[in-house]
Amino acid sequence: MFENLSERLERSFKVLKGQGQITEINVAETMKDVRKALLEADVNFKVAKDFCNRVKAEAMGQNVINSVEPRQLMVKIVHDELAKFMGGEQAPFNVDGNPAVILMSGLQGSGKTTFSGKLANRLKEGKKKKPLLAACDVYRPAAIEQLKTVGQAIGVPVYSEPESKDPVAIALHAIDEAKKTGCDVVIVDTAGRLAVDEEMMKEIKNIKDAIKPNETLFVVDSMTGQDAVNTAKAFNDRLDFDGVVLTKLDGDTRGGAAVSIRAVVNKPIKFVGTGEKMGEIDAFNPNGMADRILGMGDIVSFVDRMQQQYDENEAKKIEKKIRENKFDFNDFRNQINQIKKMGNLKSLASMIPGVGKAIKDIDINDDAFKGIEAIIDSMTPYEREHPEIMNGSRRKRIAAGSGTRIDEVNRLLKQFDQTRKMMHAVTTKNPMKMMRGMRRR
Repeated sequence: MFENLSERLERSFKVLKGQGQITEINVAETMKDVRKALLEADVNFKVAKDFCNRVKAEAMGQNVINSVEPRQLMVKIVHDELAKFMGGEQAPFNVDGNPAVILMSGLQGSGKTTFSGKLANRLKEGKKKKPLLAACDVYRPAAIEQLKTVGQAIGVPVYSEPESKDPVAIALHAIDEAKKTGCDVVIVDTAGRLAVDEEMMKEIKNIKDAIKPNETLFVVDSMTGQDAVNTAKAFNDRLDFDGVVLTKLDGDTRGGAAVSIRAVVNKPIKFVGTGEKMGEIDAFNPNGMADRILGMGDIVSFVDRMQQQYDENEAKKIEKKIRENKFDFNDFRNQINQIKKMGNLKSLASMIPGVGKAIKDIDINDDAFKGIEAIIDSMTPYEREHPEIMNGSRRKRIAAGSGTRIDEVNRLLKQFDQTRKMMHAVTTKNPMKMMRGMRRR
């Protein structure tokens, strides 16, 4: 995402390359290009104009010290102003309560149902919550079945009343069900509606008044660009929601809604959906998003994504096995599954500073682990637990069973053995002592 905007901004900064100082002329020329880049990314015209004026004023008030190039300083100023426009700091998300209630609102097709599942999965895996999904879309055919399918995929219960046409009653009954079953978060998935539909807007307002949610979220498809901002404003005028969710941010190289929406609506973006998988959801971090827009990666979101899949008890078991040099292919297979849950591999890699630009034109297939998984799955349970027994005949059988070549099996076994030895050495020796020893060599 943001690839076109990143490239345009980078070209804009080239005006200052090699120049010894910031002047009104070169700043004006740079900001002209920056404004064009923002408008092409579907950023609101007024927002783009205000943004450029603020950057220009900030740049002209700066004294460039000898160790900093004007281009470097301009990148920093643009970064900081982008972060400010998008909210400055990560907005809090309130899930305190017994149960906490989260109300979803938005247009039809914006991705509310899928996002409800993603949020439930995030709260379950990362916050150790026990969520309940409430099916309150009583209009769309198969809406209840879709939510049940999502709930089943992530192991979260779904409350529904297929015969009822009263979403207010269903939401209230779902909260009662949560109290009875010990669920501590209720996520209320509602029908999509247009801001111009008076009856439907009254309905969502009635649901909100009845259930008094901790959080009311407006879910919007970021690929609608400027329309996303206009729709958010119309909904906020009627519903006064607490925050915005941008879905499908992975499919839009423009991404202007992320820059515009906070400035126009004055409500924080709380989450972004970055793919189709249940794990592809990030808490919105303005600084991290500014990093991504400027092609600097987003290590905060990368760590956040990792923490959602992190199981402390499992990690302790793995560490114990590594210390005892008993880390086996079952453990390795589990680690691959954890990485796959984090989402699209190219998207993950692009969050690492410096990597995004390097892999821009490289296709990283989500099936990258397929060959490794096939090899491990072709091993017997005993072989997975005892990698050291792999002789020539076993390797040939595994290659034939996995549809791979013998050299691929040999390479995986060699890499696994080296990795296991390295992990064992790191966990059993003093890292500082090891580093001192390496320096002496």
